[in-house]
Amino acid sequence: MNLSKKVALASALSALGIVISPMMFEWLGSRAFPGQHFINVLSGVLLGPLWGAIVAIIIGTVRIALGTGTVFAYPGGIPGAVLVGLFYILLKRLRNPRLRYLAAFAEPIGTVLIGGTIALAVVAPGIGPAVGPAAVMLRNLETLGFWPALLLLWGGWAVSSIIGTVAGFLFLLAAERYGVISRAITATIRRQR
Repeated sequence: MNLSKKVALASALSALGIVISPMMFEWLGSRAFPGQHFINVLSGVLLGPLWGAIVAIIIGTVRIALGTGTVFAYPGGIPGAVLVGLFYILLKRLRNPRLRYLAAFAEPIGTVLIGGTIALAVVAPGIGPAVGPAAVMLRNLETLGFWPALLLLWGGWAVSSIIGTVAGFLFLLAAERYGVISRAITATIRRQR
């Protein structure tokens, strides 16, 4: 896929993520957004890890500006998209799309385990009370101890991530079944010749 197509697809996925961003829920001071994880799966598979991270950064930045996200949108979005992209690179040689698209299930690992840990251990202590109640609530969680606080945070983020991941996986399977993805790839290959 050439650069202009990647930019166009990244823009479309970013716009979709922004449009559906009001569909979020509050969890321990962060705003969990299953749509971000849905977009992470699509961008990681269709664009790769670098462009997946760029899409997550764009959506996170706009969500923060619109008030539908917090600073935790970055650790909650970027690692999942990167991991999906990396796993898809490893699995894309498989012929069966169901097996290739299992890379989608790397998203909760990136979001929950990596992103959730970064959010609690690095981001929450590094921001002041001026950021808002989200930071205060996460810092107050640490009075329970690091591990109980981390497990509580992981729980809410896991719900959000798994919902978005399953939706993204099912969307990819449907798009593959109806030839949407293969037609797009074939059209790109024909034009490059």
